[in-house]
Amino acid sequence: MQISPIRYAIADAARTVVLPDGTGKLTCTGYVPDSVAAPCFFVAEVEVTYDKAMGRKLDELLFTCRALVGRADDRTSQKILDGLLSGSGPASLKAAIEVARGAPGEMALGGLADDLHLQRVQGYRWYEHEGTTYVGAELVIKVIGPGDI
Repeated sequence: MQISPIRYAIADAARTVVLPDGTGKLTCTGYVPDSVAAPCFFVAEVEVTYDKAMGRKLDELLFTCRALVGRADDRTSQKILDGLLSGSGPASLKAAIEVARGAPGEMALGGLADDLHLQRVQGYRWYEHEGTTYVGAELVIKVIGPGDI
């Protein structure tokens, strides 16, 4: 699997969330941005496990992504983040990203991987990015696919 196209495909899937009125659009990128235009979702670190099956048939990628929300109002910011982290609903990152799994029998992420799964949320806390503090959380996404493409 090629890592860069998968990063972009995850960001594209996240871009489909619908935030509450007056919140604006979710800014999404496949890489850590120099500066954040909140609310923001980006794909950050990646861990690679090669050769989960013999003959380069399966690799596993674990992407740590972050969702950051501005903190103009602490309660409102956390409510927006809660919507992004919910398992369902129009603002749910899990629901939006897992649509990219495709239909049964189809490859995920438009043919880039066999499957993906948003496994967990962690690190719900304040984050500092380029000197500005945001409320945010990390999302861990597992992607599996052939190691020889």
